[in-house]
Amino acid sequence: MNIELCNPGIFKDAFDSISHIVDEVELTFSQDEGMRLCALDKSHITFVELEFKPTLFDEFDCETPEKIIIDTIEFMNILKRMKNDDILKLGLDEGNFIINFEGDASRKYNLRLLDSEYESPHPPRVDFPVSIRTRSSIVKDSIGDMELFSKYCKFSVDQDYFIVSCDGEFGDANVKYLHGENVNEFVESKLSLDKIKDIFRASKISEECIINLGNDMPIGVEFHLVSGDGCMKFLLAPRLNVEDEY
Repeated sequence: MNIELCNPGIFKDAFDSISHIVDEVELTFSQDEGMRLCALDKSHITFVELEFKPTLFDEFDCETPEKIIIDTIEFMNILKRMKNDDILKLGLDEGNFIINFEGDASRKYNLRLLDSEYESPHPPRVDFPVSIRTRSSIVKDSIGDMELFSKYCKFSVDQDYFIVSCDGEFGDANVKYLHGENVNEFVESKLSLDKIKDIFRASKISEECIINLGNDMPIGVEFHLVSGDGCMKFLLAPRLNVEDEY
């Protein structure tokens, strides 16, 4: 397996989110589908799916499909050492995931593969009544506003507005903006701010995101690369009762 990416910041942005959600993942590589992963956190609260197509990469040579299990935190620690103008090269060798950064210097890391019975979960199917497209930065900023007063928030959509709000012991906050979508009903879901914040660590990979909502349903968040060469999708379970603690 020989994989090369000249603009590897997308890897760092994606795994910044993934490493905060799951401790280990199974990565699959194939010549037809590129790199993929599906993972569910230990508390069964957040599901994450990633797809990077072969066309995203400057070189993608993987004639034999590969499946490997890695520690996401250790992988992210390596990616943090990457410089903005480095070229990322990935490979496999004798139980190691080989990560190379090629820039002013050539740096090589051997990440030990995990030997476990981990099995990737299948993506759940959820039919959402409402779907809107909005700017990722607006939602990320709204999450920061909610953190002033609470550990939880509400995502709501009516005919005109997408609304992020919270009620806390010392105050409340409300952020709303026109969504411009054809919505004919009101839907609302209560969420953990820590969990939704971890999801939006991936917001740099796309200026826009798709928010999928229903009443007291999981929330779906999608980030699609503008090039069409990949995406990240998340499902976050709702907080149904005041007493719920994630």
